[in-house]
Amino acid sequence: MDWFTLALISAVLSAAASILEKKSLFTYDALEFSFILSAFNLLFSLPFFFYVDYSALTASALLVLFVKSVMGVLAFWCVMLALKNLEISGALPLMVLTPGLVAFLAFLFLGESLSPLEIAGMFLLLSGTYILEMKVEESILHPFRVFMNSKSHHYILFALLLFTATSLLDKALLSRFKMTPYSFMAFQQLFFVLIFIAIFLFKNRSLRINPSLFSVNWYILALIGIFTIGYRYTQIESVKIAPVALVLSVKRISVFIAAIGGGRIFREQSLLKKAIATIILIAGAVLILDE
Repeated sequence: MDWFTLALISAVLSAAASILEKKSLFTYDALEFSFILSAFNLLFSLPFFFYVDYSALTASALLVLFVKSVMGVLAFWCVMLALKNLEISGALPLMVLTPGLVAFLAFLFLGESLSPLEIAGMFLLLSGTYILEMKVEESILHPFRVFMNSKSHHYILFALLLFTATSLLDKALLSRFKMTPYSFMAFQQLFFVLIFIAIFLFKNRSLRINPSLFSVNWYILALIGIFTIGYRYTQIESVKIAPVALVLSVKRISVFIAAIGGGRIFREQSLLKKAIATIILIAGAVLILDE
């Protein structure tokens, strides 16, 4: 299967998972949900362990994967915290800011120059973000105050930084460290569970979870687990074939599907404005990624 089809499948599955995650977060605490979902993901990842070439695994590759998994766990938890407190049509589009953030930080701290396309892309990202957070009854400075004062938006910004690093490590693990997608998926999910257990124990001093939650939502959690494993695996397979930038450009479609589809399902407000803002954000991200 070609990389574009794999990336497109990843985008659709990711959008479906995001919508179901938002639905589940009406019931679950963000950390509780992330921990339970990681256990479901590991359950559905067990078949990958049978295809792992254990003789080809190296301690250095597993160490890099563990570090990457720590960042991935923190990023996912931050996204769930933001998604629980914000509308899905307002939170998810902000996740496409990653390439603009990377380009800006490289310009600021590494002295890298910005091409005309990158500058245009960053302008679109800023415009899309402004439109997304703009409210008719508020002043023109309202979008800036939101990012300064909203804890949920701070979670998103932190997640963006972490996802940037994990995307680069994904490519390194598959190319430089020669880790197969089977090994990657199997051990990443195992590490996710172990890291979430450590966080859960540190925060709550126990692993007690209300059992009634499973009786109500177990099938939704199972679906999210299947979709999550599906979109992660197809993304890894596509990154193995094509440059990360190309894969991420296609993967951005998931944001539009989840934001607008989820917004309609949950009857969120101002969807036309948010749809326009999301399209502008995706266009800005694609300009920077294609540069």
